[in-house]
Amino acid sequence: MNSKLLYNIAKSLLLARLRQTLVAALGVTFGITMFIALLSFMSGLNSTLDGLILNRTPHVRLFNEIKQNQDQPVLSAEEYKNSYNFIQSVKASSARQEIYNSSGINQFLQSDERVLGVAPRVNTQVFFNAGAIDITGMIHGMEVDAETRLFHFNDYVVEGSARDLRQVANSIILGKALAEIILANVGDVVQVTTAAGDRFSLKVVGFFQSGIQDYDKVQSYASVTTVQKLLGKPANYITELHVKLHDINSAPAVAQEYRTIFDASAEDVQTANSQFETGSFIRTLISYSVGITLLIVAGFGIYNILNMMIYEKMDAIAILKATGFSGSDVRRIFLMIALSIGFFGGLAGLFFGYVLSLLIDQIPFVTAALPTIKTYPVNYNPVFYFIAITFSLITTYLAGLFPARKASKVDPVVIIRGK
Repeated sequence: MNSKLLYNIAKSLLLARLRQTLVAALGVTFGITMFIALLSFMSGLNSTLDGLILNRTPHVRLFNEIKQNQDQPVLSAEEYKNSYNFIQSVKASSARQEIYNSSGINQFLQSDERVLGVAPRVNTQVFFNAGAIDITGMIHGMEVDAETRLFHFNDYVVEGSARDLRQVANSIILGKALAEIILANVGDVVQVTTAAGDRFSLKVVGFFQSGIQDYDKVQSYASVTTVQKLLGKPANYITELHVKLHDINSAPAVAQEYRTIFDASAEDVQTANSQFETGSFIRTLISYSVGITLLIVAGFGIYNILNMMIYEKMDAIAILKATGFSGSDVRRIFLMIALSIGFFGGLAGLFFGYVLSLLIDQIPFVTAALPTIKTYPVNYNPVFYFIAITFSLITTYLAGLFPARKASKVDPVVIIRGK
């Protein structure tokens, strides 16, 4: 039968029951709207929470791990060469903590096409002297430009500027919580004592806030040269190399490769932060489940409305079949009705979902735990909209398929005889 004629009939049936049609379309619209808004908000929240750790975590971390000494004297004795030797209380070796040939490794990493950038680190434990009390802390020596470009360090500096570490000699950026403990302000001079017992004066040029309170109570940052000076080490003294890759998913394989090439310890971001990936996956799964449930509920509404329409339009269906319309034509008419409800209801849902996401994005959200966030985070990923409209059409098609098949099997003789 002519497709245009079938379309006109489907349109007439839709308009004849306009109120029911609008109710069905509103069900789809509501489901799509909440699906978009919920998924956009949850995805934005996941990115923000993971960013607190993952943005500050290297994809691959190269360092020298403190290990037990494997070369015990008994193993060198000829008389015990073919024996099993059980040695207790083996202590760590006296190997240096710095990375061997750090400059050569750095050059190699910079030439690797998989590497986005490298940030050298010199880390050391110190005591912050607050009157008669010594507070344990950690100073991370870093190259400011590399840290800002690769790991967004400046985004977490809530007072002062990361550039001051490079411009002001013997300067330090304290964790916000640590500064509150030792009552330090920007411009003050704090006293630190190294593990070797040497005391130094450092000028506070800013405060750092990661959003993790326990982390901010002990962490502080200085330039690489400042920390090397604290330790009395030469300019080639580097304890860690933080590598950022173009593809974070390749981190485990790259870490294994670097571990073999450089004979150093290498830790990938997936191993270091596996719990965060698990939490993000669970939250995303919950968001998709709730959104899909809303669309399924809307599909049941369409199914019920089409079923009622068939019962009410038995006469019309019988007349159509009596005048030459086949069962497949009738099925196509009702599928057109279902898909029209799903399509136009879905388009409206995409629009209102986007508007609702914009409204959420404008709601103020200021908390000390998340210094980089000023409003509720929202992710406007086009994939969410594509999934929503696709699932809307699939749901409405399935909701209309069974009533359409039922309508196609109506016997016009039975209906007309009953009348």
